[in-house]
Amino acid sequence: MTQNSFETPLVADLGQAMPDQRLRDVRVGVITFPGTLDDRDAMRAVEIAGGTPVRLWHADDDLQGVDAVILPGGFSYGDYLRAGAISRFAPLMTRLIDAANGGLPVLGICNGFQVLTEAHLLPGSMIRNDHLKFVCRDQRLRVESTDTPWTSLYHPREEIVVPLKNQDGQYVCDDDTLRMLEEEGRVVFRYLDGNPNGSRHDIAGVRNAAGNVVGLMPHPEHAIEPGFGPDSSAAGTVPMRGGADGLAIFVSALTSIVNGGSRA
Repeated sequence: MTQNSFETPLVADLGQAMPDQRLRDVRVGVITFPGTLDDRDAMRAVEIAGGTPVRLWHADDDLQGVDAVILPGGFSYGDYLRAGAISRFAPLMTRLIDAANGGLPVLGICNGFQVLTEAHLLPGSMIRNDHLKFVCRDQRLRVESTDTPWTSLYHPREEIVVPLKNQDGQYVCDDDTLRMLEEEGRVVFRYLDGNPNGSRHDIAGVRNAAGNVVGLMPHPEHAIEPGFGPDSSAAGTVPMRGGADGLAIFVSALTSIVNGGSRA
């Protein structure tokens, strides 16, 4: 072998700082619907961030007293009718809608974002990508709003890289809603380096008026652990699969709750 054969190490430094032990008492529910794919990934993201994940089943009628809820990605009910349209009527969603309107922090990722729009917890809707193809790639984003429990540890206009994978990821809304989102600072994430799905104004994620409910199309739960994330990071050069830009989304929520700003 030549000396150049060893430029990429076979064993990477995958060390991460230990999470704040105060966060362990924060219980974050992750809802599983039929067809959900990324519930375990979301639960692991909560655990690595320092919190305690709680498995929630769509057909139940009890949020189990959790401090926040994540609706993960996937293809709930096979995306029949529309992505998220059937899941919106799950029994647990009735409880979640009431809790969200009462201030409970809620995060919808990909299919979870679609469910939140169908439940009218977030404005707008999601339709088929403008190029009519499934897209899967590492996506650069800009954090436009840090005024939510899910983004409070980011800096305004900070850039991150997280995976994106969807076929119904085009965010649409009418002109009045689009104007309202921009004027009220309710666009939370925006696509950079090219719009992957035709979303209006390059919108990748939005929030409700109160800021406790956030939805985004890309997958931060797939960028939380060195060795298993993207090959790049907006923060600088990282080892192969070393990108963990999405972790701060989960740590932000846990920290906000511990500090008393968002606990329902």
